[in-house]
Amino acid sequence: MTDSTAVNVDVVIVGGGIAGLWTLARLKQAGYKAVLLEAEALGAGQTRFAQGIIHGGTKYALTGKLSASSEAVADMPALWRNCYNGRGVLDLTRATLLSEAHYLWSTSNLTSRVSGFFASKVMRARTSELAENARPALFRHAGFKGQIYALDEPVFDAMSVVRAIAEPVMDSILAIKAGNIKYDKDRLSVQAQDDQSYDFDFKKIILTAGQGNENLLAALGLQQPQMQLRPLKMVMLRGGLADMVFAHCMGGSVNPRITITSNRDAQGEVVWYLGGQLAEDGVARSDAEQIKQAQAELAELIPWLDQSKFQWATLAINRAEVKKPGTKRPDTFYVEQQHKVMTAWPTKMALAPVMAERILEMIDNERLKRVAEAELPLWPKPAYAILPWNEASRWSM
Repeated sequence: MTDSTAVNVDVVIVGGGIAGLWTLARLKQAGYKAVLLEAEALGAGQTRFAQGIIHGGTKYALTGKLSASSEAVADMPALWRNCYNGRGVLDLTRATLLSEAHYLWSTSNLTSRVSGFFASKVMRARTSELAENARPALFRHAGFKGQIYALDEPVFDAMSVVRAIAEPVMDSILAIKAGNIKYDKDRLSVQAQDDQSYDFDFKKIILTAGQGNENLLAALGLQQPQMQLRPLKMVMLRGGLADMVFAHCMGGSVNPRITITSNRDAQGEVVWYLGGQLAEDGVARSDAEQIKQAQAELAELIPWLDQSKFQWATLAINRAEVKKPGTKRPDTFYVEQQHKVMTAWPTKMALAPVMAERILEMIDNERLKRVAEAELPLWPKPAYAILPWNEASRWSM
Protein backbone atom coordinates (compact mmCIF):
# COMPACT_ATOMS: atom_id res chain seq x y z
CA MET A 1 0.00 0.00 0.00
CA THR A 2 1.29 3.45 -0.91
CA ASP A 3 1.31 6.50 1.37
CA SER A 4 -1.94 8.41 1.79
CA THR A 5 -2.73 11.27 -0.55
CA ALA A 6 -4.12 14.41 1.08
CA VAL A 7 -7.08 16.02 -0.69
CA ASN A 8 -8.56 19.34 0.42
CA VAL A 9 -12.24 19.82 -0.51
CA ASP A 10 -15.31 21.73 0.59
CA VAL A 11 -17.72 18.79 0.62
CA VAL A 12 -17.50 14.99 0.68
CA ILE A 13 -20.62 13.08 -0.35
CA VAL A 14 -20.92 9.38 0.47
CA GLY A 15 -23.37 7.41 -1.67
CA GLY A 16 -23.66 7.33 -5.44
CA GLY A 17 -27.35 6.96 -6.17
CA ILE A 18 -29.44 9.63 -7.88
CA ALA A 19 -29.68 11.66 -4.66
CA GLY A 20 -25.93 11.80 -4.07
CA LEU A 21 -25.11 12.42 -7.72
CA TRP A 22 -27.69 15.21 -8.06
CA THR A 23 -26.27 16.84 -4.94
CA LEU A 24 -22.72 16.54 -6.26
CA ALA A 25 -23.66 18.10 -9.59
CA ARG A 26 -25.48 21.03 -7.98
CA LEU A 27 -22.67 21.74 -5.52
CA LYS A 28 -20.13 21.78 -8.33
CA GLN A 29 -22.35 24.10 -10.37
CA ALA A 30 -22.41 26.43 -7.37
CA GLY A 31 -18.62 26.53 -7.27
CA TYR A 32 -17.93 24.16 -4.38
CA LYS A 33 -15.09 21.69 -4.59
CA ALA A 34 -17.07 18.52 -3.95
CA VAL A 35 -16.30 14.83 -4.31
CA LEU A 36 -18.44 11.71 -4.07
CA LEU A 37 -17.37 8.34 -2.64
CA GLU A 38 -19.04 5.10 -3.75
CA ALA A 39 -18.19 1.66 -2.33
CA GLU A 40 -20.15 -0.49 -4.81
CA ALA A 41 -21.39 0.81 -8.15
CA LEU A 42 -23.22 3.99 -9.09
CA GLY A 43 -26.93 3.40 -8.56
CA ALA A 44 -26.29 0.11 -6.75
CA GLY A 45 -28.59 0.84 -3.81
CA GLN A 46 -32.23 1.82 -4.01
CA THR A 47 -31.78 3.66 -7.31
CA ARG A 48 -31.56 0.60 -9.55
CA PHE A 49 -34.68 -0.87 -7.93
CA ALA A 50 -36.79 2.24 -8.51
CA GLN A 51 -39.75 2.03 -10.84
CA GLY A 52 -38.74 5.43 -12.22
CA ILE A 53 -42.11 7.16 -11.81
CA ILE A 54 -41.81 10.89 -11.19
CA HIS A 55 -44.81 11.12 -8.92
CA GLY A 56 -47.00 14.20 -8.97
CA GLY A 57 -48.99 13.00 -5.98
CA THR A 58 -51.97 11.26 -7.57
CA LYS A 59 -51.35 7.87 -5.97
CA TYR A 60 -51.44 9.56 -2.55
CA ALA A 61 -54.88 11.06 -3.23
CA LEU A 62 -56.76 7.86 -4.04
CA THR A 63 -59.01 8.40 -1.00
CA GLY A 64 -60.20 11.67 -2.53
CA LYS A 65 -58.16 13.99 -0.32
CA LEU A 66 -54.92 15.82 -0.94
CA SER A 67 -52.27 14.73 1.56
CA ALA A 68 -48.92 16.10 2.68
CA SER A 69 -47.29 13.39 0.56
CA SER A 70 -49.25 14.36 -2.54
CA GLU A 71 -48.41 18.04 -2.20
CA ALA A 72 -44.71 17.39 -1.50
CA VAL A 73 -44.24 15.93 -4.98
CA ALA A 74 -46.76 18.06 -6.88
CA ASP A 75 -44.15 20.08 -8.79
CA MET A 76 -41.75 17.23 -9.52
CA PRO A 77 -43.02 16.18 -12.96
CA ALA A 78 -42.49 19.69 -14.36
CA LEU A 79 -39.04 19.95 -12.75
CA TRP A 80 -37.86 16.64 -14.21
CA ARG A 81 -39.35 17.38 -17.63
CA ASN A 82 -37.51 20.71 -17.74
CA CYS A 83 -34.24 18.90 -17.06
CA TYR A 84 -35.04 16.30 -19.72
CA ASN A 85 -35.78 19.07 -22.23
CA GLY A 86 -32.52 20.84 -21.45
CA ARG A 87 -34.10 23.73 -19.57
CA GLY A 88 -33.61 22.60 -15.97
CA VAL A 89 -30.90 22.92 -13.36
CA LEU A 90 -29.28 19.69 -14.60
CA ASP A 91 -29.06 18.35 -18.13
CA LEU A 92 -31.00 15.08 -18.45
CA THR A 93 -31.28 15.18 -22.23
CA ARG A 94 -29.30 11.93 -22.41
CA ALA A 95 -31.57 10.12 -19.97
CA THR A 96 -34.16 7.66 -21.28
CA LEU A 97 -37.77 8.73 -20.90
CA LEU A 98 -39.74 5.48 -20.88
CA SER A 99 -43.17 7.09 -20.93
CA GLU A 100 -44.52 10.64 -21.08
CA ALA A 101 -47.24 9.68 -18.64
CA HIS A 102 -48.14 7.12 -16.03
CA TYR A 103 -51.72 5.87 -15.96
CA LEU A 104 -54.38 5.02 -13.39
CA TRP A 105 -56.87 2.33 -14.22
CA SER A 106 -59.94 1.24 -12.34
CA THR A 107 -61.78 -2.02 -12.71
CA SER A 108 -65.55 -2.34 -12.91
CA ASN A 109 -65.52 -2.85 -9.14
CA LEU A 110 -67.56 -0.02 -7.59
CA THR A 111 -65.04 0.88 -4.87
CA SER A 112 -62.29 1.15 -7.43
CA ARG A 113 -64.42 3.26 -9.77
CA VAL A 114 -65.47 5.66 -6.99
CA SER A 115 -61.85 5.93 -5.87
CA GLY A 116 -60.88 6.80 -9.42
CA PHE A 117 -63.62 9.41 -9.69
CA PHE A 118 -62.58 11.26 -6.54
CA ALA A 119 -58.89 11.03 -7.40
CA SER A 120 -59.64 12.68 -10.72
CA LYS A 121 -61.61 15.49 -9.07
CA VAL A 122 -59.04 16.50 -6.47
CA MET A 123 -56.21 16.08 -8.94
CA ARG A 124 -58.07 17.77 -11.79
CA ALA A 125 -55.02 19.53 -13.20
CA ARG A 126 -52.96 16.36 -13.01
CA THR A 127 -55.26 13.74 -14.52
CA SER A 128 -57.51 13.28 -17.52
CA GLU A 129 -59.85 10.40 -18.29
CA LEU A 130 -59.08 8.84 -21.65
CA ALA A 131 -61.51 7.86 -24.37
CA GLU A 132 -61.17 4.29 -25.59
CA ASN A 133 -59.23 5.19 -28.73
CA ALA A 134 -56.71 7.23 -26.71
CA ARG A 135 -55.87 4.49 -24.21
CA PRO A 136 -52.62 2.51 -24.20
CA ALA A 137 -52.93 -0.63 -26.34
CA LEU A 138 -53.40 -3.02 -23.41
CA PHE A 139 -56.50 -1.12 -22.26
CA ARG A 140 -58.16 -0.98 -25.69
CA HIS A 141 -58.93 -4.70 -25.46
CA ALA A 142 -62.61 -5.67 -25.51
CA GLY A 143 -62.16 -7.32 -22.14
CA PHE A 144 -61.32 -4.03 -20.40
CA LYS A 145 -64.38 -2.76 -18.53
CA GLY A 146 -63.03 0.01 -16.30
CA GLN A 147 -61.84 3.59 -16.59
CA ILE A 148 -58.35 4.87 -17.33
CA TYR A 149 -56.75 8.21 -16.52
CA ALA A 150 -53.54 9.72 -17.86
CA LEU A 151 -51.39 11.23 -15.13
CA ASP A 152 -48.99 14.11 -15.53
CA GLU A 153 -46.17 11.85 -14.33
CA PRO A 154 -43.27 10.87 -16.61
CA VAL A 155 -41.41 7.59 -16.15
CA PHE A 156 -37.62 7.44 -16.50
CA ASP A 157 -35.12 4.63 -16.76
CA ALA A 158 -33.41 5.20 -13.41
CA MET A 159 -29.96 4.04 -14.47
CA SER A 160 -30.01 6.27 -17.54
CA VAL A 161 -30.56 9.19 -15.15
CA VAL A 162 -27.56 8.04 -13.11
CA ARG A 163 -25.39 8.03 -16.23
CA ALA A 164 -26.66 11.42 -17.44
CA ILE A 165 -25.78 13.05 -14.12
CA ALA A 166 -22.56 11.16 -13.43
CA GLU A 167 -20.73 11.47 -16.74
CA PRO A 168 -20.06 15.24 -16.56
CA VAL A 169 -18.77 14.99 -12.97
CA MET A 170 -17.03 11.61 -13.12
CA ASP A 171 -13.61 13.08 -12.27
CA SER A 172 -15.06 13.97 -8.86
CA ILE A 173 -16.25 10.42 -8.10
CA LEU A 174 -14.00 7.96 -6.29
CA ALA A 175 -14.50 4.19 -6.04
CA ILE A 176 -13.62 3.17 -2.48
CA LYS A 177 -13.45 -0.13 -0.64
CA ALA A 178 -16.44 -0.87 1.58
CA GLY A 179 -15.85 -0.63 5.30
CA ASN A 180 -12.67 1.38 4.98
CA ILE A 181 -13.92 4.79 6.08
CA LYS A 182 -12.22 6.29 9.13
CA TYR A 183 -13.28 9.58 10.67
CA ASP A 184 -11.57 11.70 13.31
CA LYS A 185 -13.86 14.78 13.25
CA ASP A 186 -11.54 16.81 11.03
CA ARG A 187 -10.40 14.29 8.46
CA LEU A 188 -11.93 11.42 6.54
CA SER A 189 -9.61 8.57 5.51
CA VAL A 190 -10.61 6.06 2.85
CA GLN A 191 -9.01 3.32 0.83
CA ALA A 192 -9.69 3.36 -2.90
CA GLN A 193 -10.39 0.23 -4.91
CA ASP A 194 -6.84 0.34 -6.27
CA ASP A 195 -5.54 0.24 -2.63
CA GLN A 196 -4.41 3.86 -2.66
CA SER A 197 -5.41 5.72 0.53
CA TYR A 198 -6.81 9.24 0.60
CA ASP A 199 -7.17 11.65 3.49
CA PHE A 200 -9.87 14.26 2.94
CA ASP A 201 -9.88 17.58 4.74
CA PHE A 202 -13.40 18.91 4.38
CA LYS A 203 -15.95 21.37 5.69
CA LYS A 204 -19.04 19.22 5.20
CA ILE A 205 -19.74 15.55 4.75
CA ILE A 206 -23.10 14.52 3.30
CA LEU A 207 -24.47 11.00 3.73
CA THR A 208 -26.72 9.98 0.84
CA ALA A 209 -26.14 6.23 0.99
CA GLY A 210 -29.72 5.14 1.66
CA GLN A 211 -29.66 2.03 3.82
CA GLY A 212 -25.91 2.49 4.18
CA ASN A 213 -26.43 5.71 6.14
CA GLU A 214 -26.97 3.72 9.33
CA ASN A 215 -23.49 2.15 9.28
CA LEU A 216 -21.93 5.41 8.16
CA LEU A 217 -23.47 7.28 11.07
CA ALA A 218 -22.10 4.64 13.44
CA ALA A 219 -18.65 4.95 11.86
CA LEU A 220 -18.84 8.70 12.43
CA GLY A 221 -19.78 8.18 16.08
CA LEU A 222 -23.36 9.43 15.67
CA GLN A 223 -26.56 7.84 16.96
CA GLN A 224 -28.97 10.23 15.28
CA PRO A 225 -30.90 10.47 13.06
CA GLN A 226 -32.36 6.98 13.26
CA MET A 227 -33.27 5.08 10.11
CA GLN A 228 -36.19 2.82 9.34
CA LEU A 229 -36.62 0.26 6.58
CA ARG A 230 -39.88 -0.42 4.78
CA PRO A 231 -39.47 -3.65 2.84
CA LEU A 232 -41.12 -4.63 -0.43
CA LYS A 233 -41.22 -7.82 -2.44
CA MET A 234 -41.47 -6.80 -6.07
CA VAL A 235 -42.30 -9.16 -8.92
CA MET A 236 -40.76 -9.27 -12.40
CA LEU A 237 -42.08 -11.14 -15.43
CA ARG A 238 -41.07 -11.53 -19.04
CA GLY A 239 -41.70 -13.85 -21.97
CA GLY A 240 -43.55 -12.66 -25.04
CA LEU A 241 -44.99 -9.46 -23.56
CA ALA A 242 -46.07 -7.18 -26.38
CA ASP A 243 -46.79 -3.96 -24.48
CA MET A 244 -44.72 -1.61 -22.36
CA VAL A 245 -47.17 -0.77 -19.57
CA PHE A 246 -46.97 2.08 -17.03
CA ALA A 247 -50.02 2.08 -14.78
CA HIS A 248 -51.47 1.88 -11.28
CA CYS A 249 -54.55 -0.25 -10.75
CA MET A 250 -56.73 1.43 -8.15
CA GLY A 251 -58.28 -0.52 -5.32
CA GLY A 252 -60.17 0.71 -2.32
CA SER A 253 -57.17 1.78 -0.22
CA VAL A 254 -54.63 4.59 -0.27
CA ASN A 255 -52.15 2.38 -2.14
CA PRO A 256 -52.64 1.20 -5.71
CA ARG A 257 -53.65 -2.45 -5.81
CA ILE A 258 -50.81 -3.06 -8.26
CA THR A 259 -48.33 -0.78 -10.04
CA ILE A 260 -46.81 -1.88 -13.35
CA THR A 261 -43.79 -0.31 -14.99
CA SER A 262 -41.86 -1.72 -17.91
CA ASN A 263 -38.33 -1.93 -19.22
CA ARG A 264 -36.46 -3.87 -21.85
CA ASP A 265 -33.76 -6.29 -20.74
CA ALA A 266 -30.35 -6.63 -22.36
CA GLN A 267 -31.87 -8.82 -25.10
CA GLY A 268 -34.57 -6.28 -25.87
CA GLU A 269 -37.35 -8.31 -24.27
CA VAL A 270 -40.13 -6.45 -22.44
CA VAL A 271 -40.05 -6.91 -18.66
CA TRP A 272 -42.93 -5.92 -16.39
CA TYR A 273 -42.00 -4.77 -12.90
CA LEU A 274 -44.85 -5.06 -10.37
CA GLY A 275 -45.19 -3.03 -7.19
CA GLY A 276 -48.02 -1.37 -5.26
CA GLN A 277 -50.02 -3.18 -2.57
CA LEU A 278 -48.91 -6.48 -4.11
CA ALA A 279 -45.32 -5.70 -3.14
CA GLU A 280 -46.26 -4.31 0.29
CA ASP A 281 -48.20 -7.43 1.26
CA GLY A 282 -45.72 -9.72 -0.45
CA VAL A 283 -43.15 -9.24 2.31
CA ALA A 284 -45.09 -11.81 4.37
CA ARG A 285 -45.12 -14.35 1.52
CA SER A 286 -42.52 -16.79 0.25
CA ASP A 287 -41.18 -16.17 -3.25
CA ALA A 288 -43.41 -18.91 -4.66
CA GLU A 289 -46.45 -17.56 -2.85
CA GLN A 290 -45.75 -14.03 -4.08
CA ILE A 291 -45.50 -15.19 -7.67
CA LYS A 292 -48.72 -17.17 -7.31
CA GLN A 293 -50.42 -14.04 -5.94
CA ALA A 294 -49.10 -11.92 -8.82
CA GLN A 295 -50.41 -14.48 -11.31
CA ALA A 296 -53.83 -14.39 -9.64
CA GLU A 297 -53.91 -10.58 -9.60
CA LEU A 298 -53.08 -10.31 -13.29
CA ALA A 299 -55.58 -13.04 -14.16
CA GLU A 300 -58.31 -11.06 -12.40
CA LEU A 301 -57.29 -7.58 -13.53
CA ILE A 302 -56.12 -8.37 -17.08
CA PRO A 303 -57.93 -11.66 -17.88
CA TRP A 304 -57.12 -11.49 -21.60
CA LEU A 305 -53.39 -11.67 -20.85
CA ASP A 306 -51.88 -15.04 -21.82
CA GLN A 307 -49.55 -16.03 -18.95
CA SER A 308 -48.50 -19.40 -20.37
CA LYS A 309 -45.06 -18.25 -21.58
CA PHE A 310 -44.12 -15.97 -18.70
CA GLN A 311 -40.95 -16.32 -16.69
CA TRP A 312 -41.22 -14.98 -13.14
CA ALA A 313 -38.88 -13.58 -10.50
CA THR A 314 -39.17 -11.81 -7.16
CA LEU A 315 -37.07 -8.97 -5.84
CA ALA A 316 -36.88 -8.21 -2.12
CA ILE A 317 -35.84 -4.61 -1.49
CA ASN A 318 -35.70 -2.18 1.41
CA ARG A 319 -36.77 1.44 1.28
CA ALA A 320 -34.55 3.35 3.69
CA GLU A 321 -35.73 6.60 5.24
CA VAL A 322 -35.66 8.58 8.44
CA LYS A 323 -37.50 7.09 11.40
CA LYS A 324 -40.07 9.43 12.89
CA PRO A 325 -42.32 8.62 15.87
CA GLY A 326 -45.90 7.84 14.95
CA THR A 327 -45.43 7.82 11.18
CA LYS A 328 -45.06 4.95 8.75
CA ARG A 329 -43.72 6.95 5.81
CA PRO A 330 -42.19 10.44 5.76
CA ASP A 331 -44.15 12.89 3.65
CA THR A 332 -41.09 14.33 1.97
CA PHE A 333 -37.29 14.25 1.88
CA TYR A 334 -35.23 14.58 5.04
CA VAL A 335 -31.98 16.43 5.76
CA GLU A 336 -30.43 16.80 9.22
CA GLN A 337 -27.16 18.51 10.09
CA GLN A 338 -24.93 17.78 13.08
CA HIS A 339 -21.85 20.00 12.99
CA LYS A 340 -20.01 18.94 9.81
CA VAL A 341 -22.23 15.96 9.04
CA MET A 342 -25.42 16.17 6.98
CA THR A 343 -27.60 13.04 6.73
CA ALA A 344 -30.13 12.88 3.92
CA TRP A 345 -32.80 10.56 2.58
CA PRO A 346 -34.88 11.63 -0.45
CA THR A 347 -37.76 9.25 0.49
CA LYS A 348 -38.65 9.05 -3.22
CA MET A 349 -36.49 9.27 -6.33
CA ALA A 350 -38.68 12.13 -7.57
CA LEU A 351 -37.64 14.29 -4.60
CA ALA A 352 -33.87 14.01 -5.12
CA PRO A 353 -33.68 17.41 -6.90
CA VAL A 354 -35.44 19.39 -4.16
CA MET A 355 -33.45 17.59 -1.49
CA ALA A 356 -30.25 18.64 -3.25
CA GLU A 357 -31.49 22.24 -3.40
CA ARG A 358 -32.15 22.20 0.33
CA ILE A 359 -28.64 20.88 1.01
CA LEU A 360 -27.15 23.58 -1.22
CA GLU A 361 -29.18 26.25 0.55
CA MET A 362 -28.04 25.04 3.98
CA ILE A 363 -24.39 25.08 2.91
CA ASP A 364 -24.71 28.47 1.21
CA ASN A 365 -26.21 29.93 4.39
CA GLU A 366 -23.05 29.06 6.33
CA ARG A 367 -20.91 31.14 3.98
CA LEU A 368 -18.05 28.68 4.14
CA LYS A 369 -14.60 29.80 3.17
CA ARG A 370 -14.04 27.69 0.09
CA VAL A 371 -10.82 25.86 -0.65
CA ALA A 372 -8.61 26.93 -3.52
CA GLU A 373 -9.42 25.19 -6.76
CA ALA A 374 -6.98 22.42 -7.67
CA GLU A 375 -7.08 19.31 -9.83
CA LEU A 376 -8.22 16.14 -8.14
CA PRO A 377 -6.04 13.02 -8.29
CA LEU A 378 -6.53 10.50 -11.08
CA TRP A 379 -8.30 7.89 -9.00
CA PRO A 380 -10.41 4.80 -9.80
CA LYS A 381 -13.97 5.43 -10.89
CA PRO A 382 -16.89 3.17 -9.94
CA ALA A 383 -18.79 1.13 -12.50
CA TYR A 384 -22.52 1.47 -13.09
CA ALA A 385 -24.92 -0.91 -11.36
CA ILE A 386 -26.70 -3.63 -13.34
CA LEU A 387 -30.48 -3.44 -13.48
CA PRO A 388 -32.08 -6.38 -11.66
CA TRP A 389 -33.85 -7.80 -14.72
CA ASN A 390 -30.45 -8.14 -16.42
CA GLU A 391 -29.13 -10.42 -13.65
CA ALA A 392 -29.58 -14.00 -14.88
CA SER A 393 -29.53 -15.44 -11.36
CA ARG A 394 -32.81 -13.73 -10.50
CA TRP A 395 -34.74 -15.67 -13.14
CA SER A 396 -34.45 -19.06 -11.52
CA MET A 397 -38.19 -19.61 -10.97
